Amino acid sequence: MTQTDRPVLVATEPLDLTADMVITELNRKGAPVVRFNPADIGTHLTVSAQFGVCPTPVVGQFRTPSRTADLKRVRSVYWRRPVWPTFEHLQADDARYAAAQVRYGLGGVLHALDSPLWVNHPLRDIAADYKPAQLAVAQRLGLTVPPTLVTNDPDKARQFTAAYGPVIAKTLRWTPYERDGVPMTSWAEPVATDEIDDTLRVAPHLFQARVEKVADLRVLIVGRRVFAVRIDSGLLDWRTDYDALSYSVVGLPERLVKPLRRVLDHFGLVSGSFDLALDGDGDFHWLELNPNGQWGWLEEQTGLEMSAAIASLLIQGELDGHRS
Repeated sequence: MTQTDRPVLVATEPLDLTADMVITELNRKGAPVVRFNPADIGTHLTVSAQFGVCPTPVVGQFRTPSRTADLKRVRSVYWRRPVWPTFEHLQADDARYAAAQVRYGLGGVLHALDSPLWVNHPLRDIAADYKPAQLAVAQRLGLTVPPTLVTNDPDKARQFTAAYGPVIAKTLRWTPYERDGVPMTSWAEPVATDEIDDTLRVAPHLFQARVEKVADLRVLIVGRRVFAVRIDSGLLDWRTDYDALSYSVVGLPERLVKPLRRVLDHFGLVSGSFDLALDGDGDFHWLELNPNGQWGWLEEQTGLEMSAAIASLLIQGELDGHRS
C-alpha cells in the first residue's frame, strides 16, 4: 500500500459545497476519500472497532455503501459539518439514549484513532468557539480588540453604551430558530442606551464599540498558508447582502499574521477563519475567529487555492514545521 492509499475521512452533511471542493482536490491528487455523516448510522454508515486484541490500540472499519476505511490506516480527518442523528422515529427517551450512544460510540472511536491530523478536532473547535475566550486570547497575544461587554445586567449595558457609543450588539453564538414558523437570523446591529430594558436579564448579550472601518477582512489560515481577502461593502455587517460586496486579495503584515497563527496554536487548531475590521489609519481590529468558517465563495470570487491547500494538508497528514 502506497502512502496515498491511506484514506482521508471527511465528516459532513449531505449538501456541503465547501466539502465538495476539498474532495474534488483530494480526488485530483489521487488521495482515497471516505465521506460520511454521523446521521447516516445504521442505514448508510457502519462502524466496528476492537481494543486490546493486537499491538495496535484500535482496529476496525468505517463502512459506507461505497467506501471502507481501515481505522489503522486513516491519514487525516476533515471534520467539516457533520450532523448527528436525532432518531425522530423513536420515543423521546429512546431517542435521547440512542443519540448519546452514537456520540460517545462513533465519536469515541474517532477520538481513539492513532493521532491522525484533524482539520479541526471537534473538541478543539468547541473550545475555540466561545467568543469571550477568543477576545481575551486575542488581546493577550497583542491583537487590537474593540471595547466589549458581555452581560445580562441592563444597568451595566446602559453604562457601556453611554461610555463607548456608538455600540453594536452581536450574538454570542449563531443559533438557528424560528418565530411563528418563520426562520430568523441575527446580525451585528446598532443598539442605543434607551433600547436596553429588563428583558436583557434572560441571557448574556455581547455589546461592542463600533469600529469606524473602511473595509472588512476574512483571513483563512491553513497550516502555514495565509489567504486574506478584503471585503468592501459599506455595510455594518457584510453578511446581510452578498450582492453588495466586492473582493480583493491582499497581503498581511507579519505583525498581524504572527499573532493570528498564535491564536490557532493556543486553541490547538490546524485551520481557522478570522474576521477583522480595517480602519482609515490602516489598523486591524479583531472581530472573531470561526474555527470552521465558510470560505468556498471566496475561492470562487478570487481564485485563491483554498480548497487545494486544505486537501494538501489532509494528504500530508501533519503540520509542516512551526507556524509562528
